Amino acid sequence: MSVYLLLFLEFFKMGALTFGGGYAMIPFIEETVLAHGWMTTEELVDFIAVSESTPGAFAVNISTYIGSEVGGILGAVLATLGLVLPPFIIIILIAKVYEKIKENRLVQGAMLGLKATVVGLIAATVLSVGKEIFFSKGINIVAFQSANIYVSLGIFAVALFLLLYKKLNPILIIVGSAVVGIIFGYTGVITV
Repeated sequence: MSVYLLLFLEFFKMGALTFGGGYAMIPFIEETVLAHGWMTTEELVDFIAVSESTPGAFAVNISTYIGSEVGGILGAVLATLGLVLPPFIIIILIAKVYEKIKENRLVQGAMLGLKATVVGLIAATVLSVGKEIFFSKGINIVAFQSANIYVSLGIFAVALFLLLYKKLNPILIIVGSAVVGIIFGYTGVITV
């Protein structure tokens, strides 16, 4: 099977079977790119950071980046098309009937179950990405001897505080975090 068809089909499957948006999709993306050897976990984490930091929908950005990395411009187009086509079709179909069925107990129960699942998928993503960022070489005493972990955890804690309690614009937090990372990397505190 050609890489182009594979990109389209894999992202079509993700678009059709993932509920809850781009973040809920990350575990499926991770499983797919690692299974096909398209990139390493570290590369995927970098792609996630870039996808989140650039304008546009996260899921579209990540599919475009992965498609581009694997198959150039055609790969980017096919991966993105594969991802957005199923939700586009599904939302058109649901929009026609949702107003009529939204009060149905079965539909309400299904929505409750889907919401809980989405939270679980996002939590799994946080743990997976967090493990790669903070403990890429495993959790051991060596991990705690590097300044990287303390700088990263400090940036994480400040960003979380600013988001939750000060309601600071996420763009400012992303730019500020990048600047702090550059400063610490340039001064040699953080080693890559």
